[in-house]
Amino acid sequence: MLEEVERWLDRRSWTAADRPLDQLLAAKRETGTTVSVVLPALNEEATVGAIVTAIRAELMTEAVPLVDELVVLDSGSTDRTGEVAAAAGARVVHRDTVLPRLPALPGKGEVLWRSLLVTSGDVVCFVDADLRDFSASFVSGIVGPLLTDPDVQFVKAMYDRPLGTEFDSPAPGGTPGLGGRVTELVARPLLNLHWPQLAGVVQPLGGEYAARRSLLERLPFPVGYGVELGLLVDALHTVGLDALAQVDVGVRKHRHQDEQALGRMAAAIYRTAQLRLARGHLVRPALTQFERTADGFVPRTFPVDTEERPPMAEIPEYVRRRAA
Repeated sequence: MLEEVERWLDRRSWTAADRPLDQLLAAKRETGTTVSVVLPALNEEATVGAIVTAIRAELMTEAVPLVDELVVLDSGSTDRTGEVAAAAGARVVHRDTVLPRLPALPGKGEVLWRSLLVTSGDVVCFVDADLRDFSASFVSGIVGPLLTDPDVQFVKAMYDRPLGTEFDSPAPGGTPGLGGRVTELVARPLLNLHWPQLAGVVQPLGGEYAARRSLLERLPFPVGYGVELGLLVDALHTVGLDALAQVDVGVRKHRHQDEQALGRMAAAIYRTAQLRLARGHLVRPALTQFERTADGFVPRTFPVDTEERPPMAEIPEYVRRRAA
């Protein structure tokens, strides 16, 4: 590991407990910083309500006004995600109602990008909507450095990721996992080989991170699975390693994807990295996988995410809204 990264680990890695809520509230009052929390959601009725309830009950009260707005960005759910989120107290916005002149593309990154148009916080915090046993410290932990240290621009959550039973409890006698499978097999090797300054990031693909709006609006957003790696690499290039940080928030439990979905995720992440390495042309932006049927192995080909949205600061509607 580079000496620079070792120093960064000591200087820019914390735990959620390092910054008590009273310290965060004092810093928020002193700086006047506003905080938006965004939950991108697609068919998450089983979990989104509990996450919204926890944030509202612990971070959006008269006594603890840490979060100023809480938005669930629905990317086309066919279940009761929107209804459940609204009942729990979130403002629910449908992806297709944001920037309607530009037809929406499928993918998580698309939703995160559009969320900048419907939120107003100086700090924007993203939290996946499929988390179980959610703790509000996920939010306060990663927002904390941005409220207390003006030099920090981008904060990733780090945590254990148990891999075992249906909702990620460790298998009997086993130990919690650290990174996800795509993280360990694809993202971490790519970062260590090509962006060694990011070798100290524990969860580069984690969906929980916070950043200053002034940074996010300058970054392009891959529309699909590559969004986390793309934002991390571009943030490094834009503001430098010392402006990045990470906070240990404990344990993250969520629903795992099957192996074929992970394969498609890996291809999209590799493609995102490739573009940033060379801004070159993908010869074949597709991935062929195999499914066993009664007739043997049948090939199934899926497109690899090939779209990226430009920095939001280049979108006229956003510029007008920020100037108003």
